[in-house]
Amino acid sequence: MSKKIAKVVKMELPGGDAKPGPKLASAGVNMGKFCTDFNAKTADRRGQIVPVIITAYEDKSYDFAIKTSPVAGLILKAAGVAKGSATGRKTVIGHISRAQLREIAEYKLPDLNCNDIEAAMKIVEGSANNMGIVVDD
Repeated sequence: MSKKIAKVVKMELPGGDAKPGPKLASAGVNMGKFCTDFNAKTADRRGQIVPVIITAYEDKSYDFAIKTSPVAGLILKAAGVAKGSATGRKTVIGHISRAQLREIAEYKLPDLNCNDIEAAMKIVEGSANNMGIVVDD
């Protein structure tokens, strides 16, 4: 017999540095234990924003699935800029190489809605262009 799900919560937390908060409490999970488990699994991603899906059960137990970091953050880090352009494609604020684009696409491939690396690269390149970051050949 499977456990009865009480709530499913999607959050973005700092890798290796999650702290108890109201959103976790509303999910009905033991915040201290979750933070310890999450921080242990994401210690290698410290400094990145890490999406997580928490499934809380009625018996106060939980499961969580860690996703890949958001594309925007990866592109900004690769380009060495703090934030994207306010005017998108009109103002170029940085550049990334085709190799960096491929690396980001390979990392994000499991969470993207595509099956091959070329399609993933097009998705990531579109995001970069919308942020004012040009992909150099």
